[in-house]
Amino acid sequence: MKKHWISLACFVALCAVAPLRAQTGGNLVYNPSFEEHRRCPTKIEAMGIMREADAWWQPTGGSSDYFNACGGRECNVPRNKMGVQEAHSGEAYCGIYCSQELYREYLQTELKAPLVGGKRYKVSFWVSLAEKSPHATATLGAILTPERVEDSARGILMEREMSQIGGNGSQSIATYFTPQVVNEVDRILNDTKGWTEIQGEFVAEGGERFLTIGNFYSFNKSNVVSTTNTNTPLQGAYYYIDDVEVICLDSIDNPPAKVQKTVPVGKVVVLENIFFATGESEVLQQSYNELMNLKAMLEDNPSMQIELRGHTDNQGTQEYNQKLSEARAKAVLDYLVDRGIDRKRLSCVGYGKSMPVADNATAEGRQKNRRVEYRIVAQ
Repeated sequence: MKKHWISLACFVALCAVAPLRAQTGGNLVYNPSFEEHRRCPTKIEAMGIMREADAWWQPTGGSSDYFNACGGRECNVPRNKMGVQEAHSGEAYCGIYCSQELYREYLQTELKAPLVGGKRYKVSFWVSLAEKSPHATATLGAILTPERVEDSARGILMEREMSQIGGNGSQSIATYFTPQVVNEVDRILNDTKGWTEIQGEFVAEGGERFLTIGNFYSFNKSNVVSTTNTNTPLQGAYYYIDDVEVICLDSIDNPPAKVQKTVPVGKVVVLENIFFATGESEVLQQSYNELMNLKAMLEDNPSMQIELRGHTDNQGTQEYNQKLSEARAKAVLDYLVDRGIDRKRLSCVGYGKSMPVADNATAEGRQKNRRVEYRIVAQ
């Protein structure tokens, strides 16, 4: 599913948004055991989009799955469509296909804070092979990158770059990612009764803030083996994933406290990295960090009141864009209220396509016009 970026000026530098509350030595992963969720999962869809677990999403067209004890028959814990397995902790986990050449699934999240260059980090997560999986594999791993890595395709997630061909054109070149942490190729992950930890250490280059979990190796380098489970229509190796951790092993000097700037009443600040599916108003999980920043700002300024304002580009009718802008602004409001912000401090309004900030004649301009912002109503 195609997604829109709501690209806006970074409000951390402009105003009093509290810095991400990640302390050195603690887990840098939001919702590491997938317990926090927007809704209970109802079923597993072959072409679905995982939207239930807070802070986690699928970065490709491969439909990763969410399981919870509150879920429907197909995605319950411990018994679900893929087998029977208790959670490693709590009562929820996610699931991904990891061995098929033409089809793969991945999980992605944004860390609470970027990694510090030259410092050692430990990454770990727990896996369990689903009982109904006809294959098992070895090379599950995790990669940390400074930018989001994503692909609309449903195969192996690869690094894609555009290369010039003389002066007449360009072509896309794809190369395999090299995960910083990966399970040993000779250690088959075939335990369907318990959980196996995948973990490793590495030195950060600096700035890595997106964590992606899955199998980044081709089929013939993944050490795929058949299991004894032959009475299944499923293909590939399917794993449950739980309890993800990224921690710094070195000491880091605390940075000097940031001096927060006072934002005057009436100031309009655009939010960065708010995501919606095309034509929809539900806030996607990719927006989690940005919304947590906004929530922290409101908590640190308990008398502040804001108005959330939605905008669209000029594609579609005036009536359609007006309703969509209103719905998206209200979706952000509802998200904050659901997480403890007093409804009386928030209001919302939609402006449709009436207030562009860029040229709608270009894709880049339309992207800038599709935005959600807030206005300081009272301090």
